[in-house]
Amino acid sequence: MTAAQLTLPRPRQSAFKVWFRNLMVWRKLIAPSLFFTFGEPFVYLLGLGFGLGRFVGEVEGMAYLTFLASGLVASSAMNTASFEGMYSVFTRMVHQQTYDALLATPLQVDDIVAGEMLWCGTKAVLAATPILAVATILGAVDDWSALLAIPLFFLIGLCFAGPAVVVAAFAPSYDFFNYYVTLLITPMFIFSGVFYPVSTLPQFAQTIVNVLPLSHAIALVRPLVAGQAPEQVPLHVAVLVTYAVVGYLAASIFVRRRLIQ
Repeated sequence: MTAAQLTLPRPRQSAFKVWFRNLMVWRKLIAPSLFFTFGEPFVYLLGLGFGLGRFVGEVEGMAYLTFLASGLVASSAMNTASFEGMYSVFTRMVHQQTYDALLATPLQVDDIVAGEMLWCGTKAVLAATPILAVATILGAVDDWSALLAIPLFFLIGLCFAGPAVVVAAFAPSYDFFNYYVTLLITPMFIFSGVFYPVSTLPQFAQTIVNVLPLSHAIALVRPLVAGQAPEQVPLHVAVLVTYAVVGYLAASIFVRRRLIQ
């Protein structure tokens, strides 16, 4: 890497132009986009929440439907931001050559990456909020405090956007994303407390899971959905912010490396 590629990114307000461009494109694809991001969590919510929930009863002082719903909205924000940061960014960067067109304007790489991350955070909100609404209709939400989870969806999206964009910057093809999904996203989805408490895992597994961002996201979202007060809020927020900031720094550097030879 050259010294120019390794300099710290300096995003500008122009990043919102990239965000707005993505929003305008998404408006044309709103129906299929919401269907795919909303469908799978909704099936989990109905199938496991009501089916398995009848046998499980309560978990950590709340109905299993509430426990599951709170984990699913957080993981939905993770999945949406991750897939947007990988597949959509890779498509715009390589196949559509959208970034080449953007760089022909006064926009810089740092602006593009910042705009993409803002859009990933927005997509996380757009995907998780409808699931939260359905969970409310199904009786899984216990208090108006659940509305406080909506800004957290944006932070969760930012947290997972950076690493996803880094993967897109390295990817030679779409197949490359299977490694990231299989080795990181899916294990987090299974082990980070979406379906059962992290405390049921062996101690060494708990230590690993508690380093990962999804467990901290769920620790913030779940109490709000259940009408409880989250614990250790500064710690969980700090972890998510750290992932977001480090992810942005790394994404800017590696996208520069790919676009500017």
